[in-house]
Amino acid sequence: MNGDRVIEVVAALIRDGERVLLCQRPENKARPLKWEFAGGKVEPGETKAQALARECREELGVELDVHEPVADATHEYPDVTIHLTLLEAVIRSGEPRLIEHKAMAWVTQSEAGEYDLCPADRDFLSRIRLNMI
Repeated sequence: MNGDRVIEVVAALIRDGERVLLCQRPENKARPLKWEFAGGKVEPGETKAQALARECREELGVELDVHEPVADATHEYPDVTIHLTLLEAVIRSGEPRLIEHKAMAWVTQSEAGEYDLCPADRDFLSRIRLNMI
């Protein structure tokens, strides 16, 4: 594992009917231009639900109702090891805006495979395709 610790990261499974929201990372961040489920790091003292609500407020300008975790995975990148938890979430207010991300897309299960996802998010995509979550 990279380093002595694993960074806790959360991601939002936001649905609109049969579509899910994917976001493209900016060029100046780790894993540039890869697609991901919106989210980010859990800060000290935050629950996973609080972290996800904060990250989506900061990055997308939306308020979420965060529900139960639906999947999790640990992934070792060259620079960091993360434990990523995917939580079901519903937009309570606001429309997603590009604040941090380069692009965003509402995609169906079949379309999602055409996006170059971060490896940690790719496992979740296959589970969505299999209707496991």
